[in-house]
Amino acid sequence: MGALMRVIFAGTPEFACVALEKLHVAGFDIALVLTQPDRPAGRGMKLQTSAVKQWAQSHHVSVAQPRGLRLGGKYPDDAQAAKAAIDAVKADVMVVAAYGLILPQWVLDTPRLGCLNIHASLLPRWRGAAPIHRAIEAGDLETGITIMQMDAGLDTGNMLLVEKQAIAPGDTTASLHDKLAALGGRLIVEALQMAANSQFSPAPQPTDGISYAHKIEKMEAQIDWRQSAAVIERRIRAFNPFPGVSSVLNGELIKLHHAHVLMASCADNTGAASILAVQNEGIDVATGDGVLRITQLQKSGGKALPVADFLRGSPVTPGMVFSASPVAVTP
Repeated sequence: MGALMRVIFAGTPEFACVALEKLHVAGFDIALVLTQPDRPAGRGMKLQTSAVKQWAQSHHVSVAQPRGLRLGGKYPDDAQAAKAAIDAVKADVMVVAAYGLILPQWVLDTPRLGCLNIHASLLPRWRGAAPIHRAIEAGDLETGITIMQMDAGLDTGNMLLVEKQAIAPGDTTASLHDKLAALGGRLIVEALQMAANSQFSPAPQPTDGISYAHKIEKMEAQIDWRQSAAVIERRIRAFNPFPGVSSVLNGELIKLHHAHVLMASCADNTGAASILAVQNEGIDVATGDGVLRITQLQKSGGKALPVADFLRGSPVTPGMVFSASPVAVTP
């Protein structure tokens, strides 16, 4: 029955592409793909196509890349062209996953079953742009996927399916992203199969526990060593791979990739950011509360290295002190 359902898919990065592939394999008719316009990226600043566009092209699915969807907005020609494409498809439903554009009411109203969003949190916790990062940063023990019927609000629509995902102690945004992408792909297939059998039963979101996952900014890369070891360790994982966290050591900008809390609390009066010990297993740094052991780090322009390899080319000794980064480190 799934093959009879016509789907418009709106998404841009790899997270969305995983769900798109799952829908395709399950037999749904992907009639149109919406994705962000090609943008320059990389050292050569060449135009790069999104993961979703690459998938659509390889599967010979029509692609629309409007810069905006508001008919009276900044890009009215783009919006009109997108409207014509969406109207022509006569889709049963639109699936949205990390698309990157706000959907105006005319889009929400066009498909017969409206628009379903794959959101990477347990709503209403972490509504907004960066739910995976913020869940790790906050020390949450679990997150999950919510399949939501979209409305005009910011991730405020009724919930169709919810499934939890534990956050492992060593999870980074990269590793948790992959787990949630797979979970989201499975759940959206289940949701559309329910829809095909008229088994929709949306439930309002709880009114308690609302929080917002604000967009990640490059300025957040700088480490504040006055924070506790536990907080810094979570931030390292939360901002891996983007924007990363960094600090200056001996005049050089250093990006920290992996670390763990060696001591959660420490009575030592050594100032925060001071290096206490150096060995191949890690570099131990005093924080505002506790000791953090850095196990993988990277010079600006170099590769991420385990401490033992890093030390061969960059001598580090106890007593050195990390200082604030003058700029956010780039990958």
